Amino acid sequence: MHLQERLGVPGFLLGRRHEALNGEPRYLNFYVTRSVEVLKSQEYRTRLDNPTPMTRVIMSDVFKDMIRTICHQTFRLGHMRGAVAVTARFAERPKEAALRSTLQELVKNKAVACGEIWSAASQDELVVSEEERLHGGDRRIDACLMIETLRAHGAEQLASAAVSQFPAVTIATYRLLCEIKPGNTD
Repeated sequence: MHLQERLGVPGFLLGRRHEALNGEPRYLNFYVTRSVEVLKSQEYRTRLDNPTPMTRVIMSDVFKDMIRTICHQTFRLGHMRGAVAVTARFAERPKEAALRSTLQELVKNKAVACGEIWSAASQDELVVSEEERLHGGDRRIDACLMIETLRAHGAEQLASAAVSQFPAVTIATYRLLCEIKPGNTD
């Protein structure tokens, strides 16, 4: 499984796969790493440039027109993970203060498990990998506000609230399919 392959790279701490309830793209995968340096490591670059047969199938047949961006988590509220995620993706980064203020208001909702702000890391030094070539290149974001909820109906309310705060945002809602951590990759 592709998630297992990623979590086999030293420094990967968590992988989660979601499927869209509404919005696009169809899937949301995200990984938590010890630092952005893990994604520049020789082990990770080797994995990207030498895709396994499973990754070749996933990247060429399943995950097309991907949005893939290395981000820093700049702010987080909440201690749990949720079953449903709302993503508010920004092509141009709004002011961090506005994102933080919005997140602080949204997490007051009892349906919220956690909320995070992700800001794109510099992509300058990253070369296009064989994996990216397989699916025809990646689209990128500049920032993302992600809110995880315990149930789908709570997510729908939060998605509406996020749109009202940031009209130029792209919103999607996803349900959790699976989560994997190192040590349970067998």
